[in-house]
Amino acid sequence: MTTKEIRKAFLDFFESKGHQIVSSAPIVVKNDPTLMFTNAGMNQFKDIFLGEAPVKYPRVADTQRCLRVSGKHNDLEEVGIDTYHHTMFEMLGNWSFGDYFKAEAAAWSWELLTDVYKIPKDQLYVSVFAGDEKEGLPMDQEAFDLWKQFVDEDRIILGNKKDNFWEMGETGPCGPCSEIHVDCRDKAEREKVEGKSLVNADHPQVIEIWNNVFMQFNRLKDGSLQPLPAKHVDTGMGLERLVRVLQGKSSNYDTDVFQPLIQFISTHAKIPYGQDEKTDIAMRVMADHIRAISFCIADGQLPSNNKAGYVIRRILRRAVRYAYQYLNFKEPFLNKLVTVLAEQFDGVFPELKAQQDFVQKVVLEEEAAFLRTLESGLVRLDKLFDKIEADGEHPLLIDGKGKQVASKGISGSEVFELYDTYGFPVDLIQLILRERGVLIDMDGFNAALQQQKSRSRAATAIDTGDWVTVNEGDETEFVGYDELETECRILKYRKVNAKGKEQYQLVLDRTPFYAESGGQVGDTGKLEDFSRLFEFEITDTKKENGLIIHFTDMLPEEMGGSFWAVVNPVNRTSTENNHSATHLLHAALKEVVGSHVNQKGSLVNADYLRFDFSHFAKVTDEELSQIESIVNRKIRENIQLKERRNVPYQEAISSGVTALFGEKYGEFVRMITFDDQFSKELCGGTHVKATGQIGYFKIISESAVAAGVRRIEAITGEKAEQYISEQSRLVNELKGVLKNPKDISKSVESLLEENNRLKKELEKSILEKSAGMKHEIAAKAEQINGINFIAQKVSLPNADAVKNLAYSIKDIVSDLFLVLAADIDGKPNITVMLSENLVKEKGLNAGNIVRELAKEIQGGGGGQPFYATAGGKDISGLERALEKATGFVG
Repeated sequence: MTTKEIRKAFLDFFESKGHQIVSSAPIVVKNDPTLMFTNAGMNQFKDIFLGEAPVKYPRVADTQRCLRVSGKHNDLEEVGIDTYHHTMFEMLGNWSFGDYFKAEAAAWSWELLTDVYKIPKDQLYVSVFAGDEKEGLPMDQEAFDLWKQFVDEDRIILGNKKDNFWEMGETGPCGPCSEIHVDCRDKAEREKVEGKSLVNADHPQVIEIWNNVFMQFNRLKDGSLQPLPAKHVDTGMGLERLVRVLQGKSSNYDTDVFQPLIQFISTHAKIPYGQDEKTDIAMRVMADHIRAISFCIADGQLPSNNKAGYVIRRILRRAVRYAYQYLNFKEPFLNKLVTVLAEQFDGVFPELKAQQDFVQKVVLEEEAAFLRTLESGLVRLDKLFDKIEADGEHPLLIDGKGKQVASKGISGSEVFELYDTYGFPVDLIQLILRERGVLIDMDGFNAALQQQKSRSRAATAIDTGDWVTVNEGDETEFVGYDELETECRILKYRKVNAKGKEQYQLVLDRTPFYAESGGQVGDTGKLEDFSRLFEFEITDTKKENGLIIHFTDMLPEEMGGSFWAVVNPVNRTSTENNHSATHLLHAALKEVVGSHVNQKGSLVNADYLRFDFSHFAKVTDEELSQIESIVNRKIRENIQLKERRNVPYQEAISSGVTALFGEKYGEFVRMITFDDQFSKELCGGTHVKATGQIGYFKIISESAVAAGVRRIEAITGEKAEQYISEQSRLVNELKGVLKNPKDISKSVESLLEENNRLKKELEKSILEKSAGMKHEIAAKAEQINGINFIAQKVSLPNADAVKNLAYSIKDIVSDLFLVLAADIDGKPNITVMLSENLVKEKGLNAGNIVRELAKEIQGGGGGQPFYATAGGKDISGLERALEKATGFVG
């Protein structure tokens, strides 16, 4: 069976068992502060397990794109090395939300594996939870008895809490699980060693392929377990492992999931796959990583230097490094795999095919940038190596057995700077320096790395308490499209400590507060008691999974009664202006720049709007003017908002609505239209009733954000009016300064030309002055041990003039050891110039000398062996530095 056939057989089987087949959630997680990426099939149903969302379908099945490269589930360093770890993988899953439980889950999993997929029963083992005395949890006897119907008792393994008790996290739904393992060894090996002894022993051919989790408990913050009101089933089966089993391969990478990519790499590298482990690993890394990279970009997460974007950049750079180091790809190549991948997933996850060109260009730009980083990193390594050679002070490095492994070493802090600041892979640094006989202080590097991780964890640490129920109820009714205040009750609350600040989170039964989503910030406002005598500020509103959470610094003393939830009307109106303007901007961009434009991110608040979009060139001033003109024309037309709620998703898509890649749309959606022929989008945000309310639209900047992504920032309404007024004031001031010329531009150009002319004259004067000084200073040369030594304080206005003087003196004085001290704008400057023969013959080094002299001015510096400079804080130390210089030649 092919991968497509295997995937289809799974979904068809569970559809026949009454399951609703749902689409994969985006791989990049939104509205869940605990996750950056979808790392398990159950993530998109988390709010159902938590009882925070209603059950639409009691039985569900799907195939979910998952990513595991950070946090608890971190498989990155294993990827490509072994046969079954991946960054992105597909998780086939079936769920029961308060419907069937252990009996059906066990029976159907066995039926699918043995009757549909025809896996031999004598190669399968199952495991059940053995219980845990500390937790007071008994053995899962029910699951054990159920499995005895299908498999011999000696093939049922009792597993510990680590292997057979599944938990969402430190808190939340959890329960015992029952895994299914398959022994893929050949018959002779199976007869020699019983497979049961190899289960959960990291044997590459005895692997887990399916996990049935039976959600029975809720883990509270104090560690105790509370029975759930409804029991659920959550299962997951890795598609890549299943395909490997069904296609009879010993490695996931040998299946039709990865081989098209690997063979494409092999052909272009002109290196056969399967002949050398190092090049094989490199090909596997590239084939695996391009999947994660491509789907994350398609879902809207661009590579960057923080959070989820940094994870993607790290994965991409790992792939490029393997390609560069082992397959000799010195030019960007990884991006070419996007085409192969898009064809593989066409009809399965169509968003990649739809954005193929965009994704490929983003990967290309990232590759090119990192290859430049590698090149510059190699230059920096050369400089570090030269420094080690020049210093010659490193002790011999001895391994644990007393054997000398290198004659020189490099500090962990220097390596960490290359790794952290410049993105240079530490293992590549090790490889290059090892070839030169230089060893890295890895203990020092690991210590620096651990310090950085600790700082990062401390900065993002959040301590969240358990929910405390105030009034019964599971759902929040959002009324914010129609009302800005409403009567409500508090359903539950919890305490949260973040960055040393204590806050509370509230859930209300009804709320007009819009929770941050789709780029629009959350509403602020107040919660008033029913008598309207007391009020409590609502500082923010966010979504956690499907739950609307209100943030406040204080809680009412009595929380059981009724309250008034009141949105700040001024902020809401300004935010609506900016959000509706974003829709008009999106449509105008498509009209002016091209239909390829797609939204890649946005921020909408009361002050301004920010809109990121796919485009590979700067938007010209003329185009920006056209865009502004179109948006403002639509504002003047005062187009009435046409809002449709609860529209079936397919009906909305068929109508030509704009949907955003990377968003998880439900079965029913909300359509926002400003003129059927102009702007029609799926959107959950709040909007103006008519475009005239926006008032005026003004673009204030256009810039690049990332490869293939541009950003426009704009303002509307009063902010735009204030901006125009301020610009007008500045123009009038400038007119006054220029004595009211007819043409301001020409007057400014004339001033700039005059300024440039004067600067050139000044530079010429300085050069003439330094040239005139060279003979005077050269005449002061003192012969010491065959060296013409000069240490002189000079009066010059800038460092370039001092540099020119130093080179001029070098041209006329042989065997030169020159030290110049200067006061440049109140700051000390030291310059050291040496003749090349002194560097070679006497081992002098200007960089080392200037660093020593800089101590006298409380500073530092460096440079080349023959020329170096230093700056500092203490100008009084210049005379001491000149005196100290004599010691280097005496």
